[in-house]
Amino acid sequence: MDFRHQTLTPEALASVACDALLVVVAGDRIDELPDAAVRALLADLVAQGDLALKAGKSLCVHRPAGLKATRLVFAASGAATPKSLKSALAAGLGTVKGLGVKHLAVAVCGAGAIDATLAEALVTATHDSLYVYRHTKPSAPPASSLGKVTLLSSKAEAKAAGQGLARGRAVAAGVELARELANRPGNHCTPTYLGEQAKKLGKAHGLKVEVLDRKAIEKLGMGSFLAVTQGSAEPPRFIVAQYHGAPKTQAPVVLVGKGITFDTGGISIKPAAEMDEMKFDMGGAASVLGTLRAVAELKPKLNLVVIVPTCENMPGGRAVKPGDVVTSMSGQTIEILNTDA
Repeated sequence: MDFRHQTLTPEALASVACDALLVVVAGDRIDELPDAAVRALLADLVAQGDLALKAGKSLCVHRPAGLKATRLVFAASGAATPKSLKSALAAGLGTVKGLGVKHLAVAVCGAGAIDATLAEALVTATHDSLYVYRHTKPSAPPASSLGKVTLLSSKAEAKAAGQGLARGRAVAAGVELARELANRPGNHCTPTYLGEQAKKLGKAHGLKVEVLDRKAIEKLGMGSFLAVTQGSAEPPRFIVAQYHGAPKTQAPVVLVGKGITFDTGGISIKPAAEMDEMKFDMGGAASVLGTLRAVAELKPKLNLVVIVPTCENMPGGRAVKPGDVVTSMSGQTIEILNTDA
């Protein structure tokens, strides 16, 4: 997705050539819209009762008179808060995403200056609106034709808009990675797969990534971790990824993400109903790897360490049993009374 900003005077919205012009309107003061053609169209829609300037309301007009845009979309936010504006952006995007729009231009009116937060919200709202899981779904709807989004801003707002779009791109990429990992079923997103994705991330962004196999985990004496995985045929992995953006003397931020790619509960097995959702027991791992992806692109001045212990918890002839005692990496012994807890 190509996100960019274009410097434009607010009075010149009618001159923007695009497949759709999305105008987010905060408040209900139609007379404050600077572009005469857009203001006239909005006033007429409100007068006719076709659109109410209330949060969540949106409307698309085809071939609007006096505008170069093929479609004009109004989305009302009600309040001018960041949350309300993002909701209005999402409503407007929902109106156009199935219409064959390739280039969308976005203007925000009545909310004050466009800042980095609003620009970031545009990117994340767009990705949220268009995301569809497809990896194991041949019947999934085709991808949206939307490929370019332009945020219209004044010259004074251009720097903040550019910073917000850059941050939004990084955050959206991290969120999409997390979603893709979590949505994959357990026979696709295995501990080995998570390790491969971490290595791929490291190679793409110059990160230090270590993926320990069972032998290395045993050498470290991680008895409690190994107890969880010993009933599964899938080999465990222990992922350690590092981003260095600050001096080595600066203590790192450490994120630990649970990576149980499928959790049956083991011998203390869970009820069958809705057990399929236990593929999401690696949501913590997906979240921290997605965060690492965003940080690697943004390159902030901090040090980050991401740790992901990943395995399956399965019943089997070698599975840990209630009452078994294992020894953790710290040397403490642990009596396991419930293999699901």
